[in-house]
Amino acid sequence: MAPSLDFSVLWTKDTRKGTPVIVTMENPNYSLVEIDDPEATFRPVEKDRGKNAKQYTWVLLLKAHRAVGCVSWIATVLWTLLGAIKKRLIFRQGVTMENEKSGKGKLLFRFIRGFLLVSLGVLVFEVFAHFNGWQYFQNPNLHIPQTSEIQGWLHMVYVAWLTIRADYIAPLIQGLSTFCVALFIIQSLDRMVLCIGCFWIKYKKIKPSFDKDIFNADVEGSGYEYPMVLIQIPMCNEKEVYEQSISAVCQMDWPKDHFLVQVLDDSDDESIQWLIKAEVSKWSQRGINIIYRHRLVRTGYKAGNLKSAMSCDYVKGYEFVAIFDADFQPNPDFLKQTVPHFKDNPELGLVQARWSFVNKDENLLTRLQNVNLCFHFEVEQQVNGVFLNFFGFNGTAGVWRIKTLEDSGGWLERTTVEDMDIAVRAHLNGWKFIYLNDVKVLCEVPESYEAYRKQQHRWHSGPMHLFRLCLPAIITSKLSVMKKANLILLFFLLRKLILPFYSFTLFCIILPLTMFVPEAELPVWVICYVPVFMSFLNILPSPKSFPFIVPYLLFENTMSVTKFNAMVSGLFQLGSSYEWVVTKKAGRSSESDLLAAAERETKAMNHHPQLLRGASESELSELNRFKEQQEAASSPTVKKVNKIYRKELALAFLLLTASVRSLLSAQGVHFYFLLFQGVSFLLVGLDLIGEQMS
Repeated sequence: MAPSLDFSVLWTKDTRKGTPVIVTMENPNYSLVEIDDPEATFRPVEKDRGKNAKQYTWVLLLKAHRAVGCVSWIATVLWTLLGAIKKRLIFRQGVTMENEKSGKGKLLFRFIRGFLLVSLGVLVFEVFAHFNGWQYFQNPNLHIPQTSEIQGWLHMVYVAWLTIRADYIAPLIQGLSTFCVALFIIQSLDRMVLCIGCFWIKYKKIKPSFDKDIFNADVEGSGYEYPMVLIQIPMCNEKEVYEQSISAVCQMDWPKDHFLVQVLDDSDDESIQWLIKAEVSKWSQRGINIIYRHRLVRTGYKAGNLKSAMSCDYVKGYEFVAIFDADFQPNPDFLKQTVPHFKDNPELGLVQARWSFVNKDENLLTRLQNVNLCFHFEVEQQVNGVFLNFFGFNGTAGVWRIKTLEDSGGWLERTTVEDMDIAVRAHLNGWKFIYLNDVKVLCEVPESYEAYRKQQHRWHSGPMHLFRLCLPAIITSKLSVMKKANLILLFFLLRKLILPFYSFTLFCIILPLTMFVPEAELPVWVICYVPVFMSFLNILPSPKSFPFIVPYLLFENTMSVTKFNAMVSGLFQLGSSYEWVVTKKAGRSSESDLLAAAERETKAMNHHPQLLRGASESELSELNRFKEQQEAASSPTVKKVNKIYRKELALAFLLLTASVRSLLSAQGVHFYFLLFQGVSFLLVGLDLIGEQMS
């Protein structure tokens, strides 16, 4: 018999070794397909074949569950919003009305309120005309009926309104909107150029540097002569943050005989003064050169405080001055990362570090601020520092050459933006600046809308006031034409004046007007595509904030009313242009920062055990008793009081009214934009934007 050539037995032979494992499929997702003939194997199988009714049921139930969850979430948000409206607007529970100190703020509110009342009247009239079939504006050519077609005196009034609207109002609105759109495009191009410059810096890995081996004693010729550095901490009633700021500054990795800490306290609360004095005394006992200074007359705000400190005789022995606001917590190596840049660079006047925020995830307001400030530091400051060697000093987390301050006239008390003032004057005198994006200093952003609003008012009124004062000096300076143009057109006009002007005028005034005057129309790309693209560029430096791109866009438009009001106040030197309110802090620190601070303090205690022997028992007991009294006095919980902001509320109702009017014109994108923008104004007007969120 011929040998068998069937090797299937060998192929199917089980050659596996080890312990067998059995996998059981509890919910198998497969189906059996019956094949009648070999050709059926290669026929395409129907897509839905093998799915049974049970699978369809589960899919439908899942989609229904998601839909119900979305609807319930929207209903919860609306119910919460309605509850807040009822509680704060109708019953006025736990709220106080915004206090307008300037005539400009009251005038703007009256204008918005009048605009709202007229819009409500026009809306009622338009709805009445709609139900009577008088919708002539649906015709692109706007057919105006003849005399024979008039159907009563109301119809006659409506026809007259159509004529006035088309012949007189629409051209004015269209001209103003064209002007604002042109400014919008110019400002958008400026943002794009800044982003391209930032990408180029990242691509080429351009950043200021110095020889890091100068601190290495093992390297030949690396003996670095540590210059004398003055460290200033200006503060005013900073009870929440004074301790951590002083602690961070006193633990600088720098020879202790080569730096002096000045605590410049402008507090008018005697209890806070004693607390700060005790903290200064504690670090003085540890061998730190630290001085407490308090002014009896608080003139000139922060500029006057710094000016008074620089007038001391002992300052003449120092070459550089580092400035930190009371909520800033620099790392121990801050001076080693900044001061060496001045070596062999006599034209350098300022080294600015970046801010990093310890409470950026506290609530929605802090998240949106983080987006704005990340773009400011990583894009604006870095690009201007690399390509122009100039940017606005941020007022803190920077090191100045003292000779630069003296050469530029020192600190002046003429504006509330003394940091920008000294930076502009130093730039006019030919000094160069360096921005270090890699050196970060921890600080806080405002957690309440009231504090953030006051901060933004100061940041936008001060530059316009400064622009009036500096314009003659800029024109007559020895700078090149390009640098003069950059200062006047870009630094001041485009980024400080034009931005709040067109943002408020275009999105808060012109857009609602176009709903009531359909002949003047804003293109969709103006209210949708370009703003979304610009918001996308702004959010690139903080990629973790991408889920908040829509709230960021809406909130920026909402803040335009505050920025516009501040800009006009500063430009025309109104009463609120020289208003200084210290930004309220919470005194927060991250867990890693607290651990690092505790470790540094333990090392300091080990190196300076004389601290325990330096203070007498009576002093320590008196300090402990005083702290206990402070804690007992602050123990009762103070009920939070929210403010009602009238301008924001009036704009909210105006935009919501315009969104209802847009339904008659069947403008989908305009309706959604006005609706969401109106809700964002409503949240801000009711002081809900700073509430905690998970």
